[in-house]
Amino acid sequence: MEYISAPEVAKKWGISERRVQKLCEESRIPGVARISRMWLIPKDAEKPVDRRHKHRKIKDGENK
Repeated sequence: MEYISAPEVAKKWGISERRVQKLCEESRIPGVARISRMWLIPKDAEKPVDRRHKHRKIKDGENK
């Protein structure tokens, strides 16, 4: 399996390197490995869904 670093994944996914590190720490990216202080992420890993945003149903006449 081929691995890439957190900065490479951050650029690929359009998010910050710190966010990638947090996703790794939270085990939200399958197959990650940590060597010393560096996260190795599978090259074919997909970006996890952002759970910080919730989708709300819009009721008649409401804009939320």
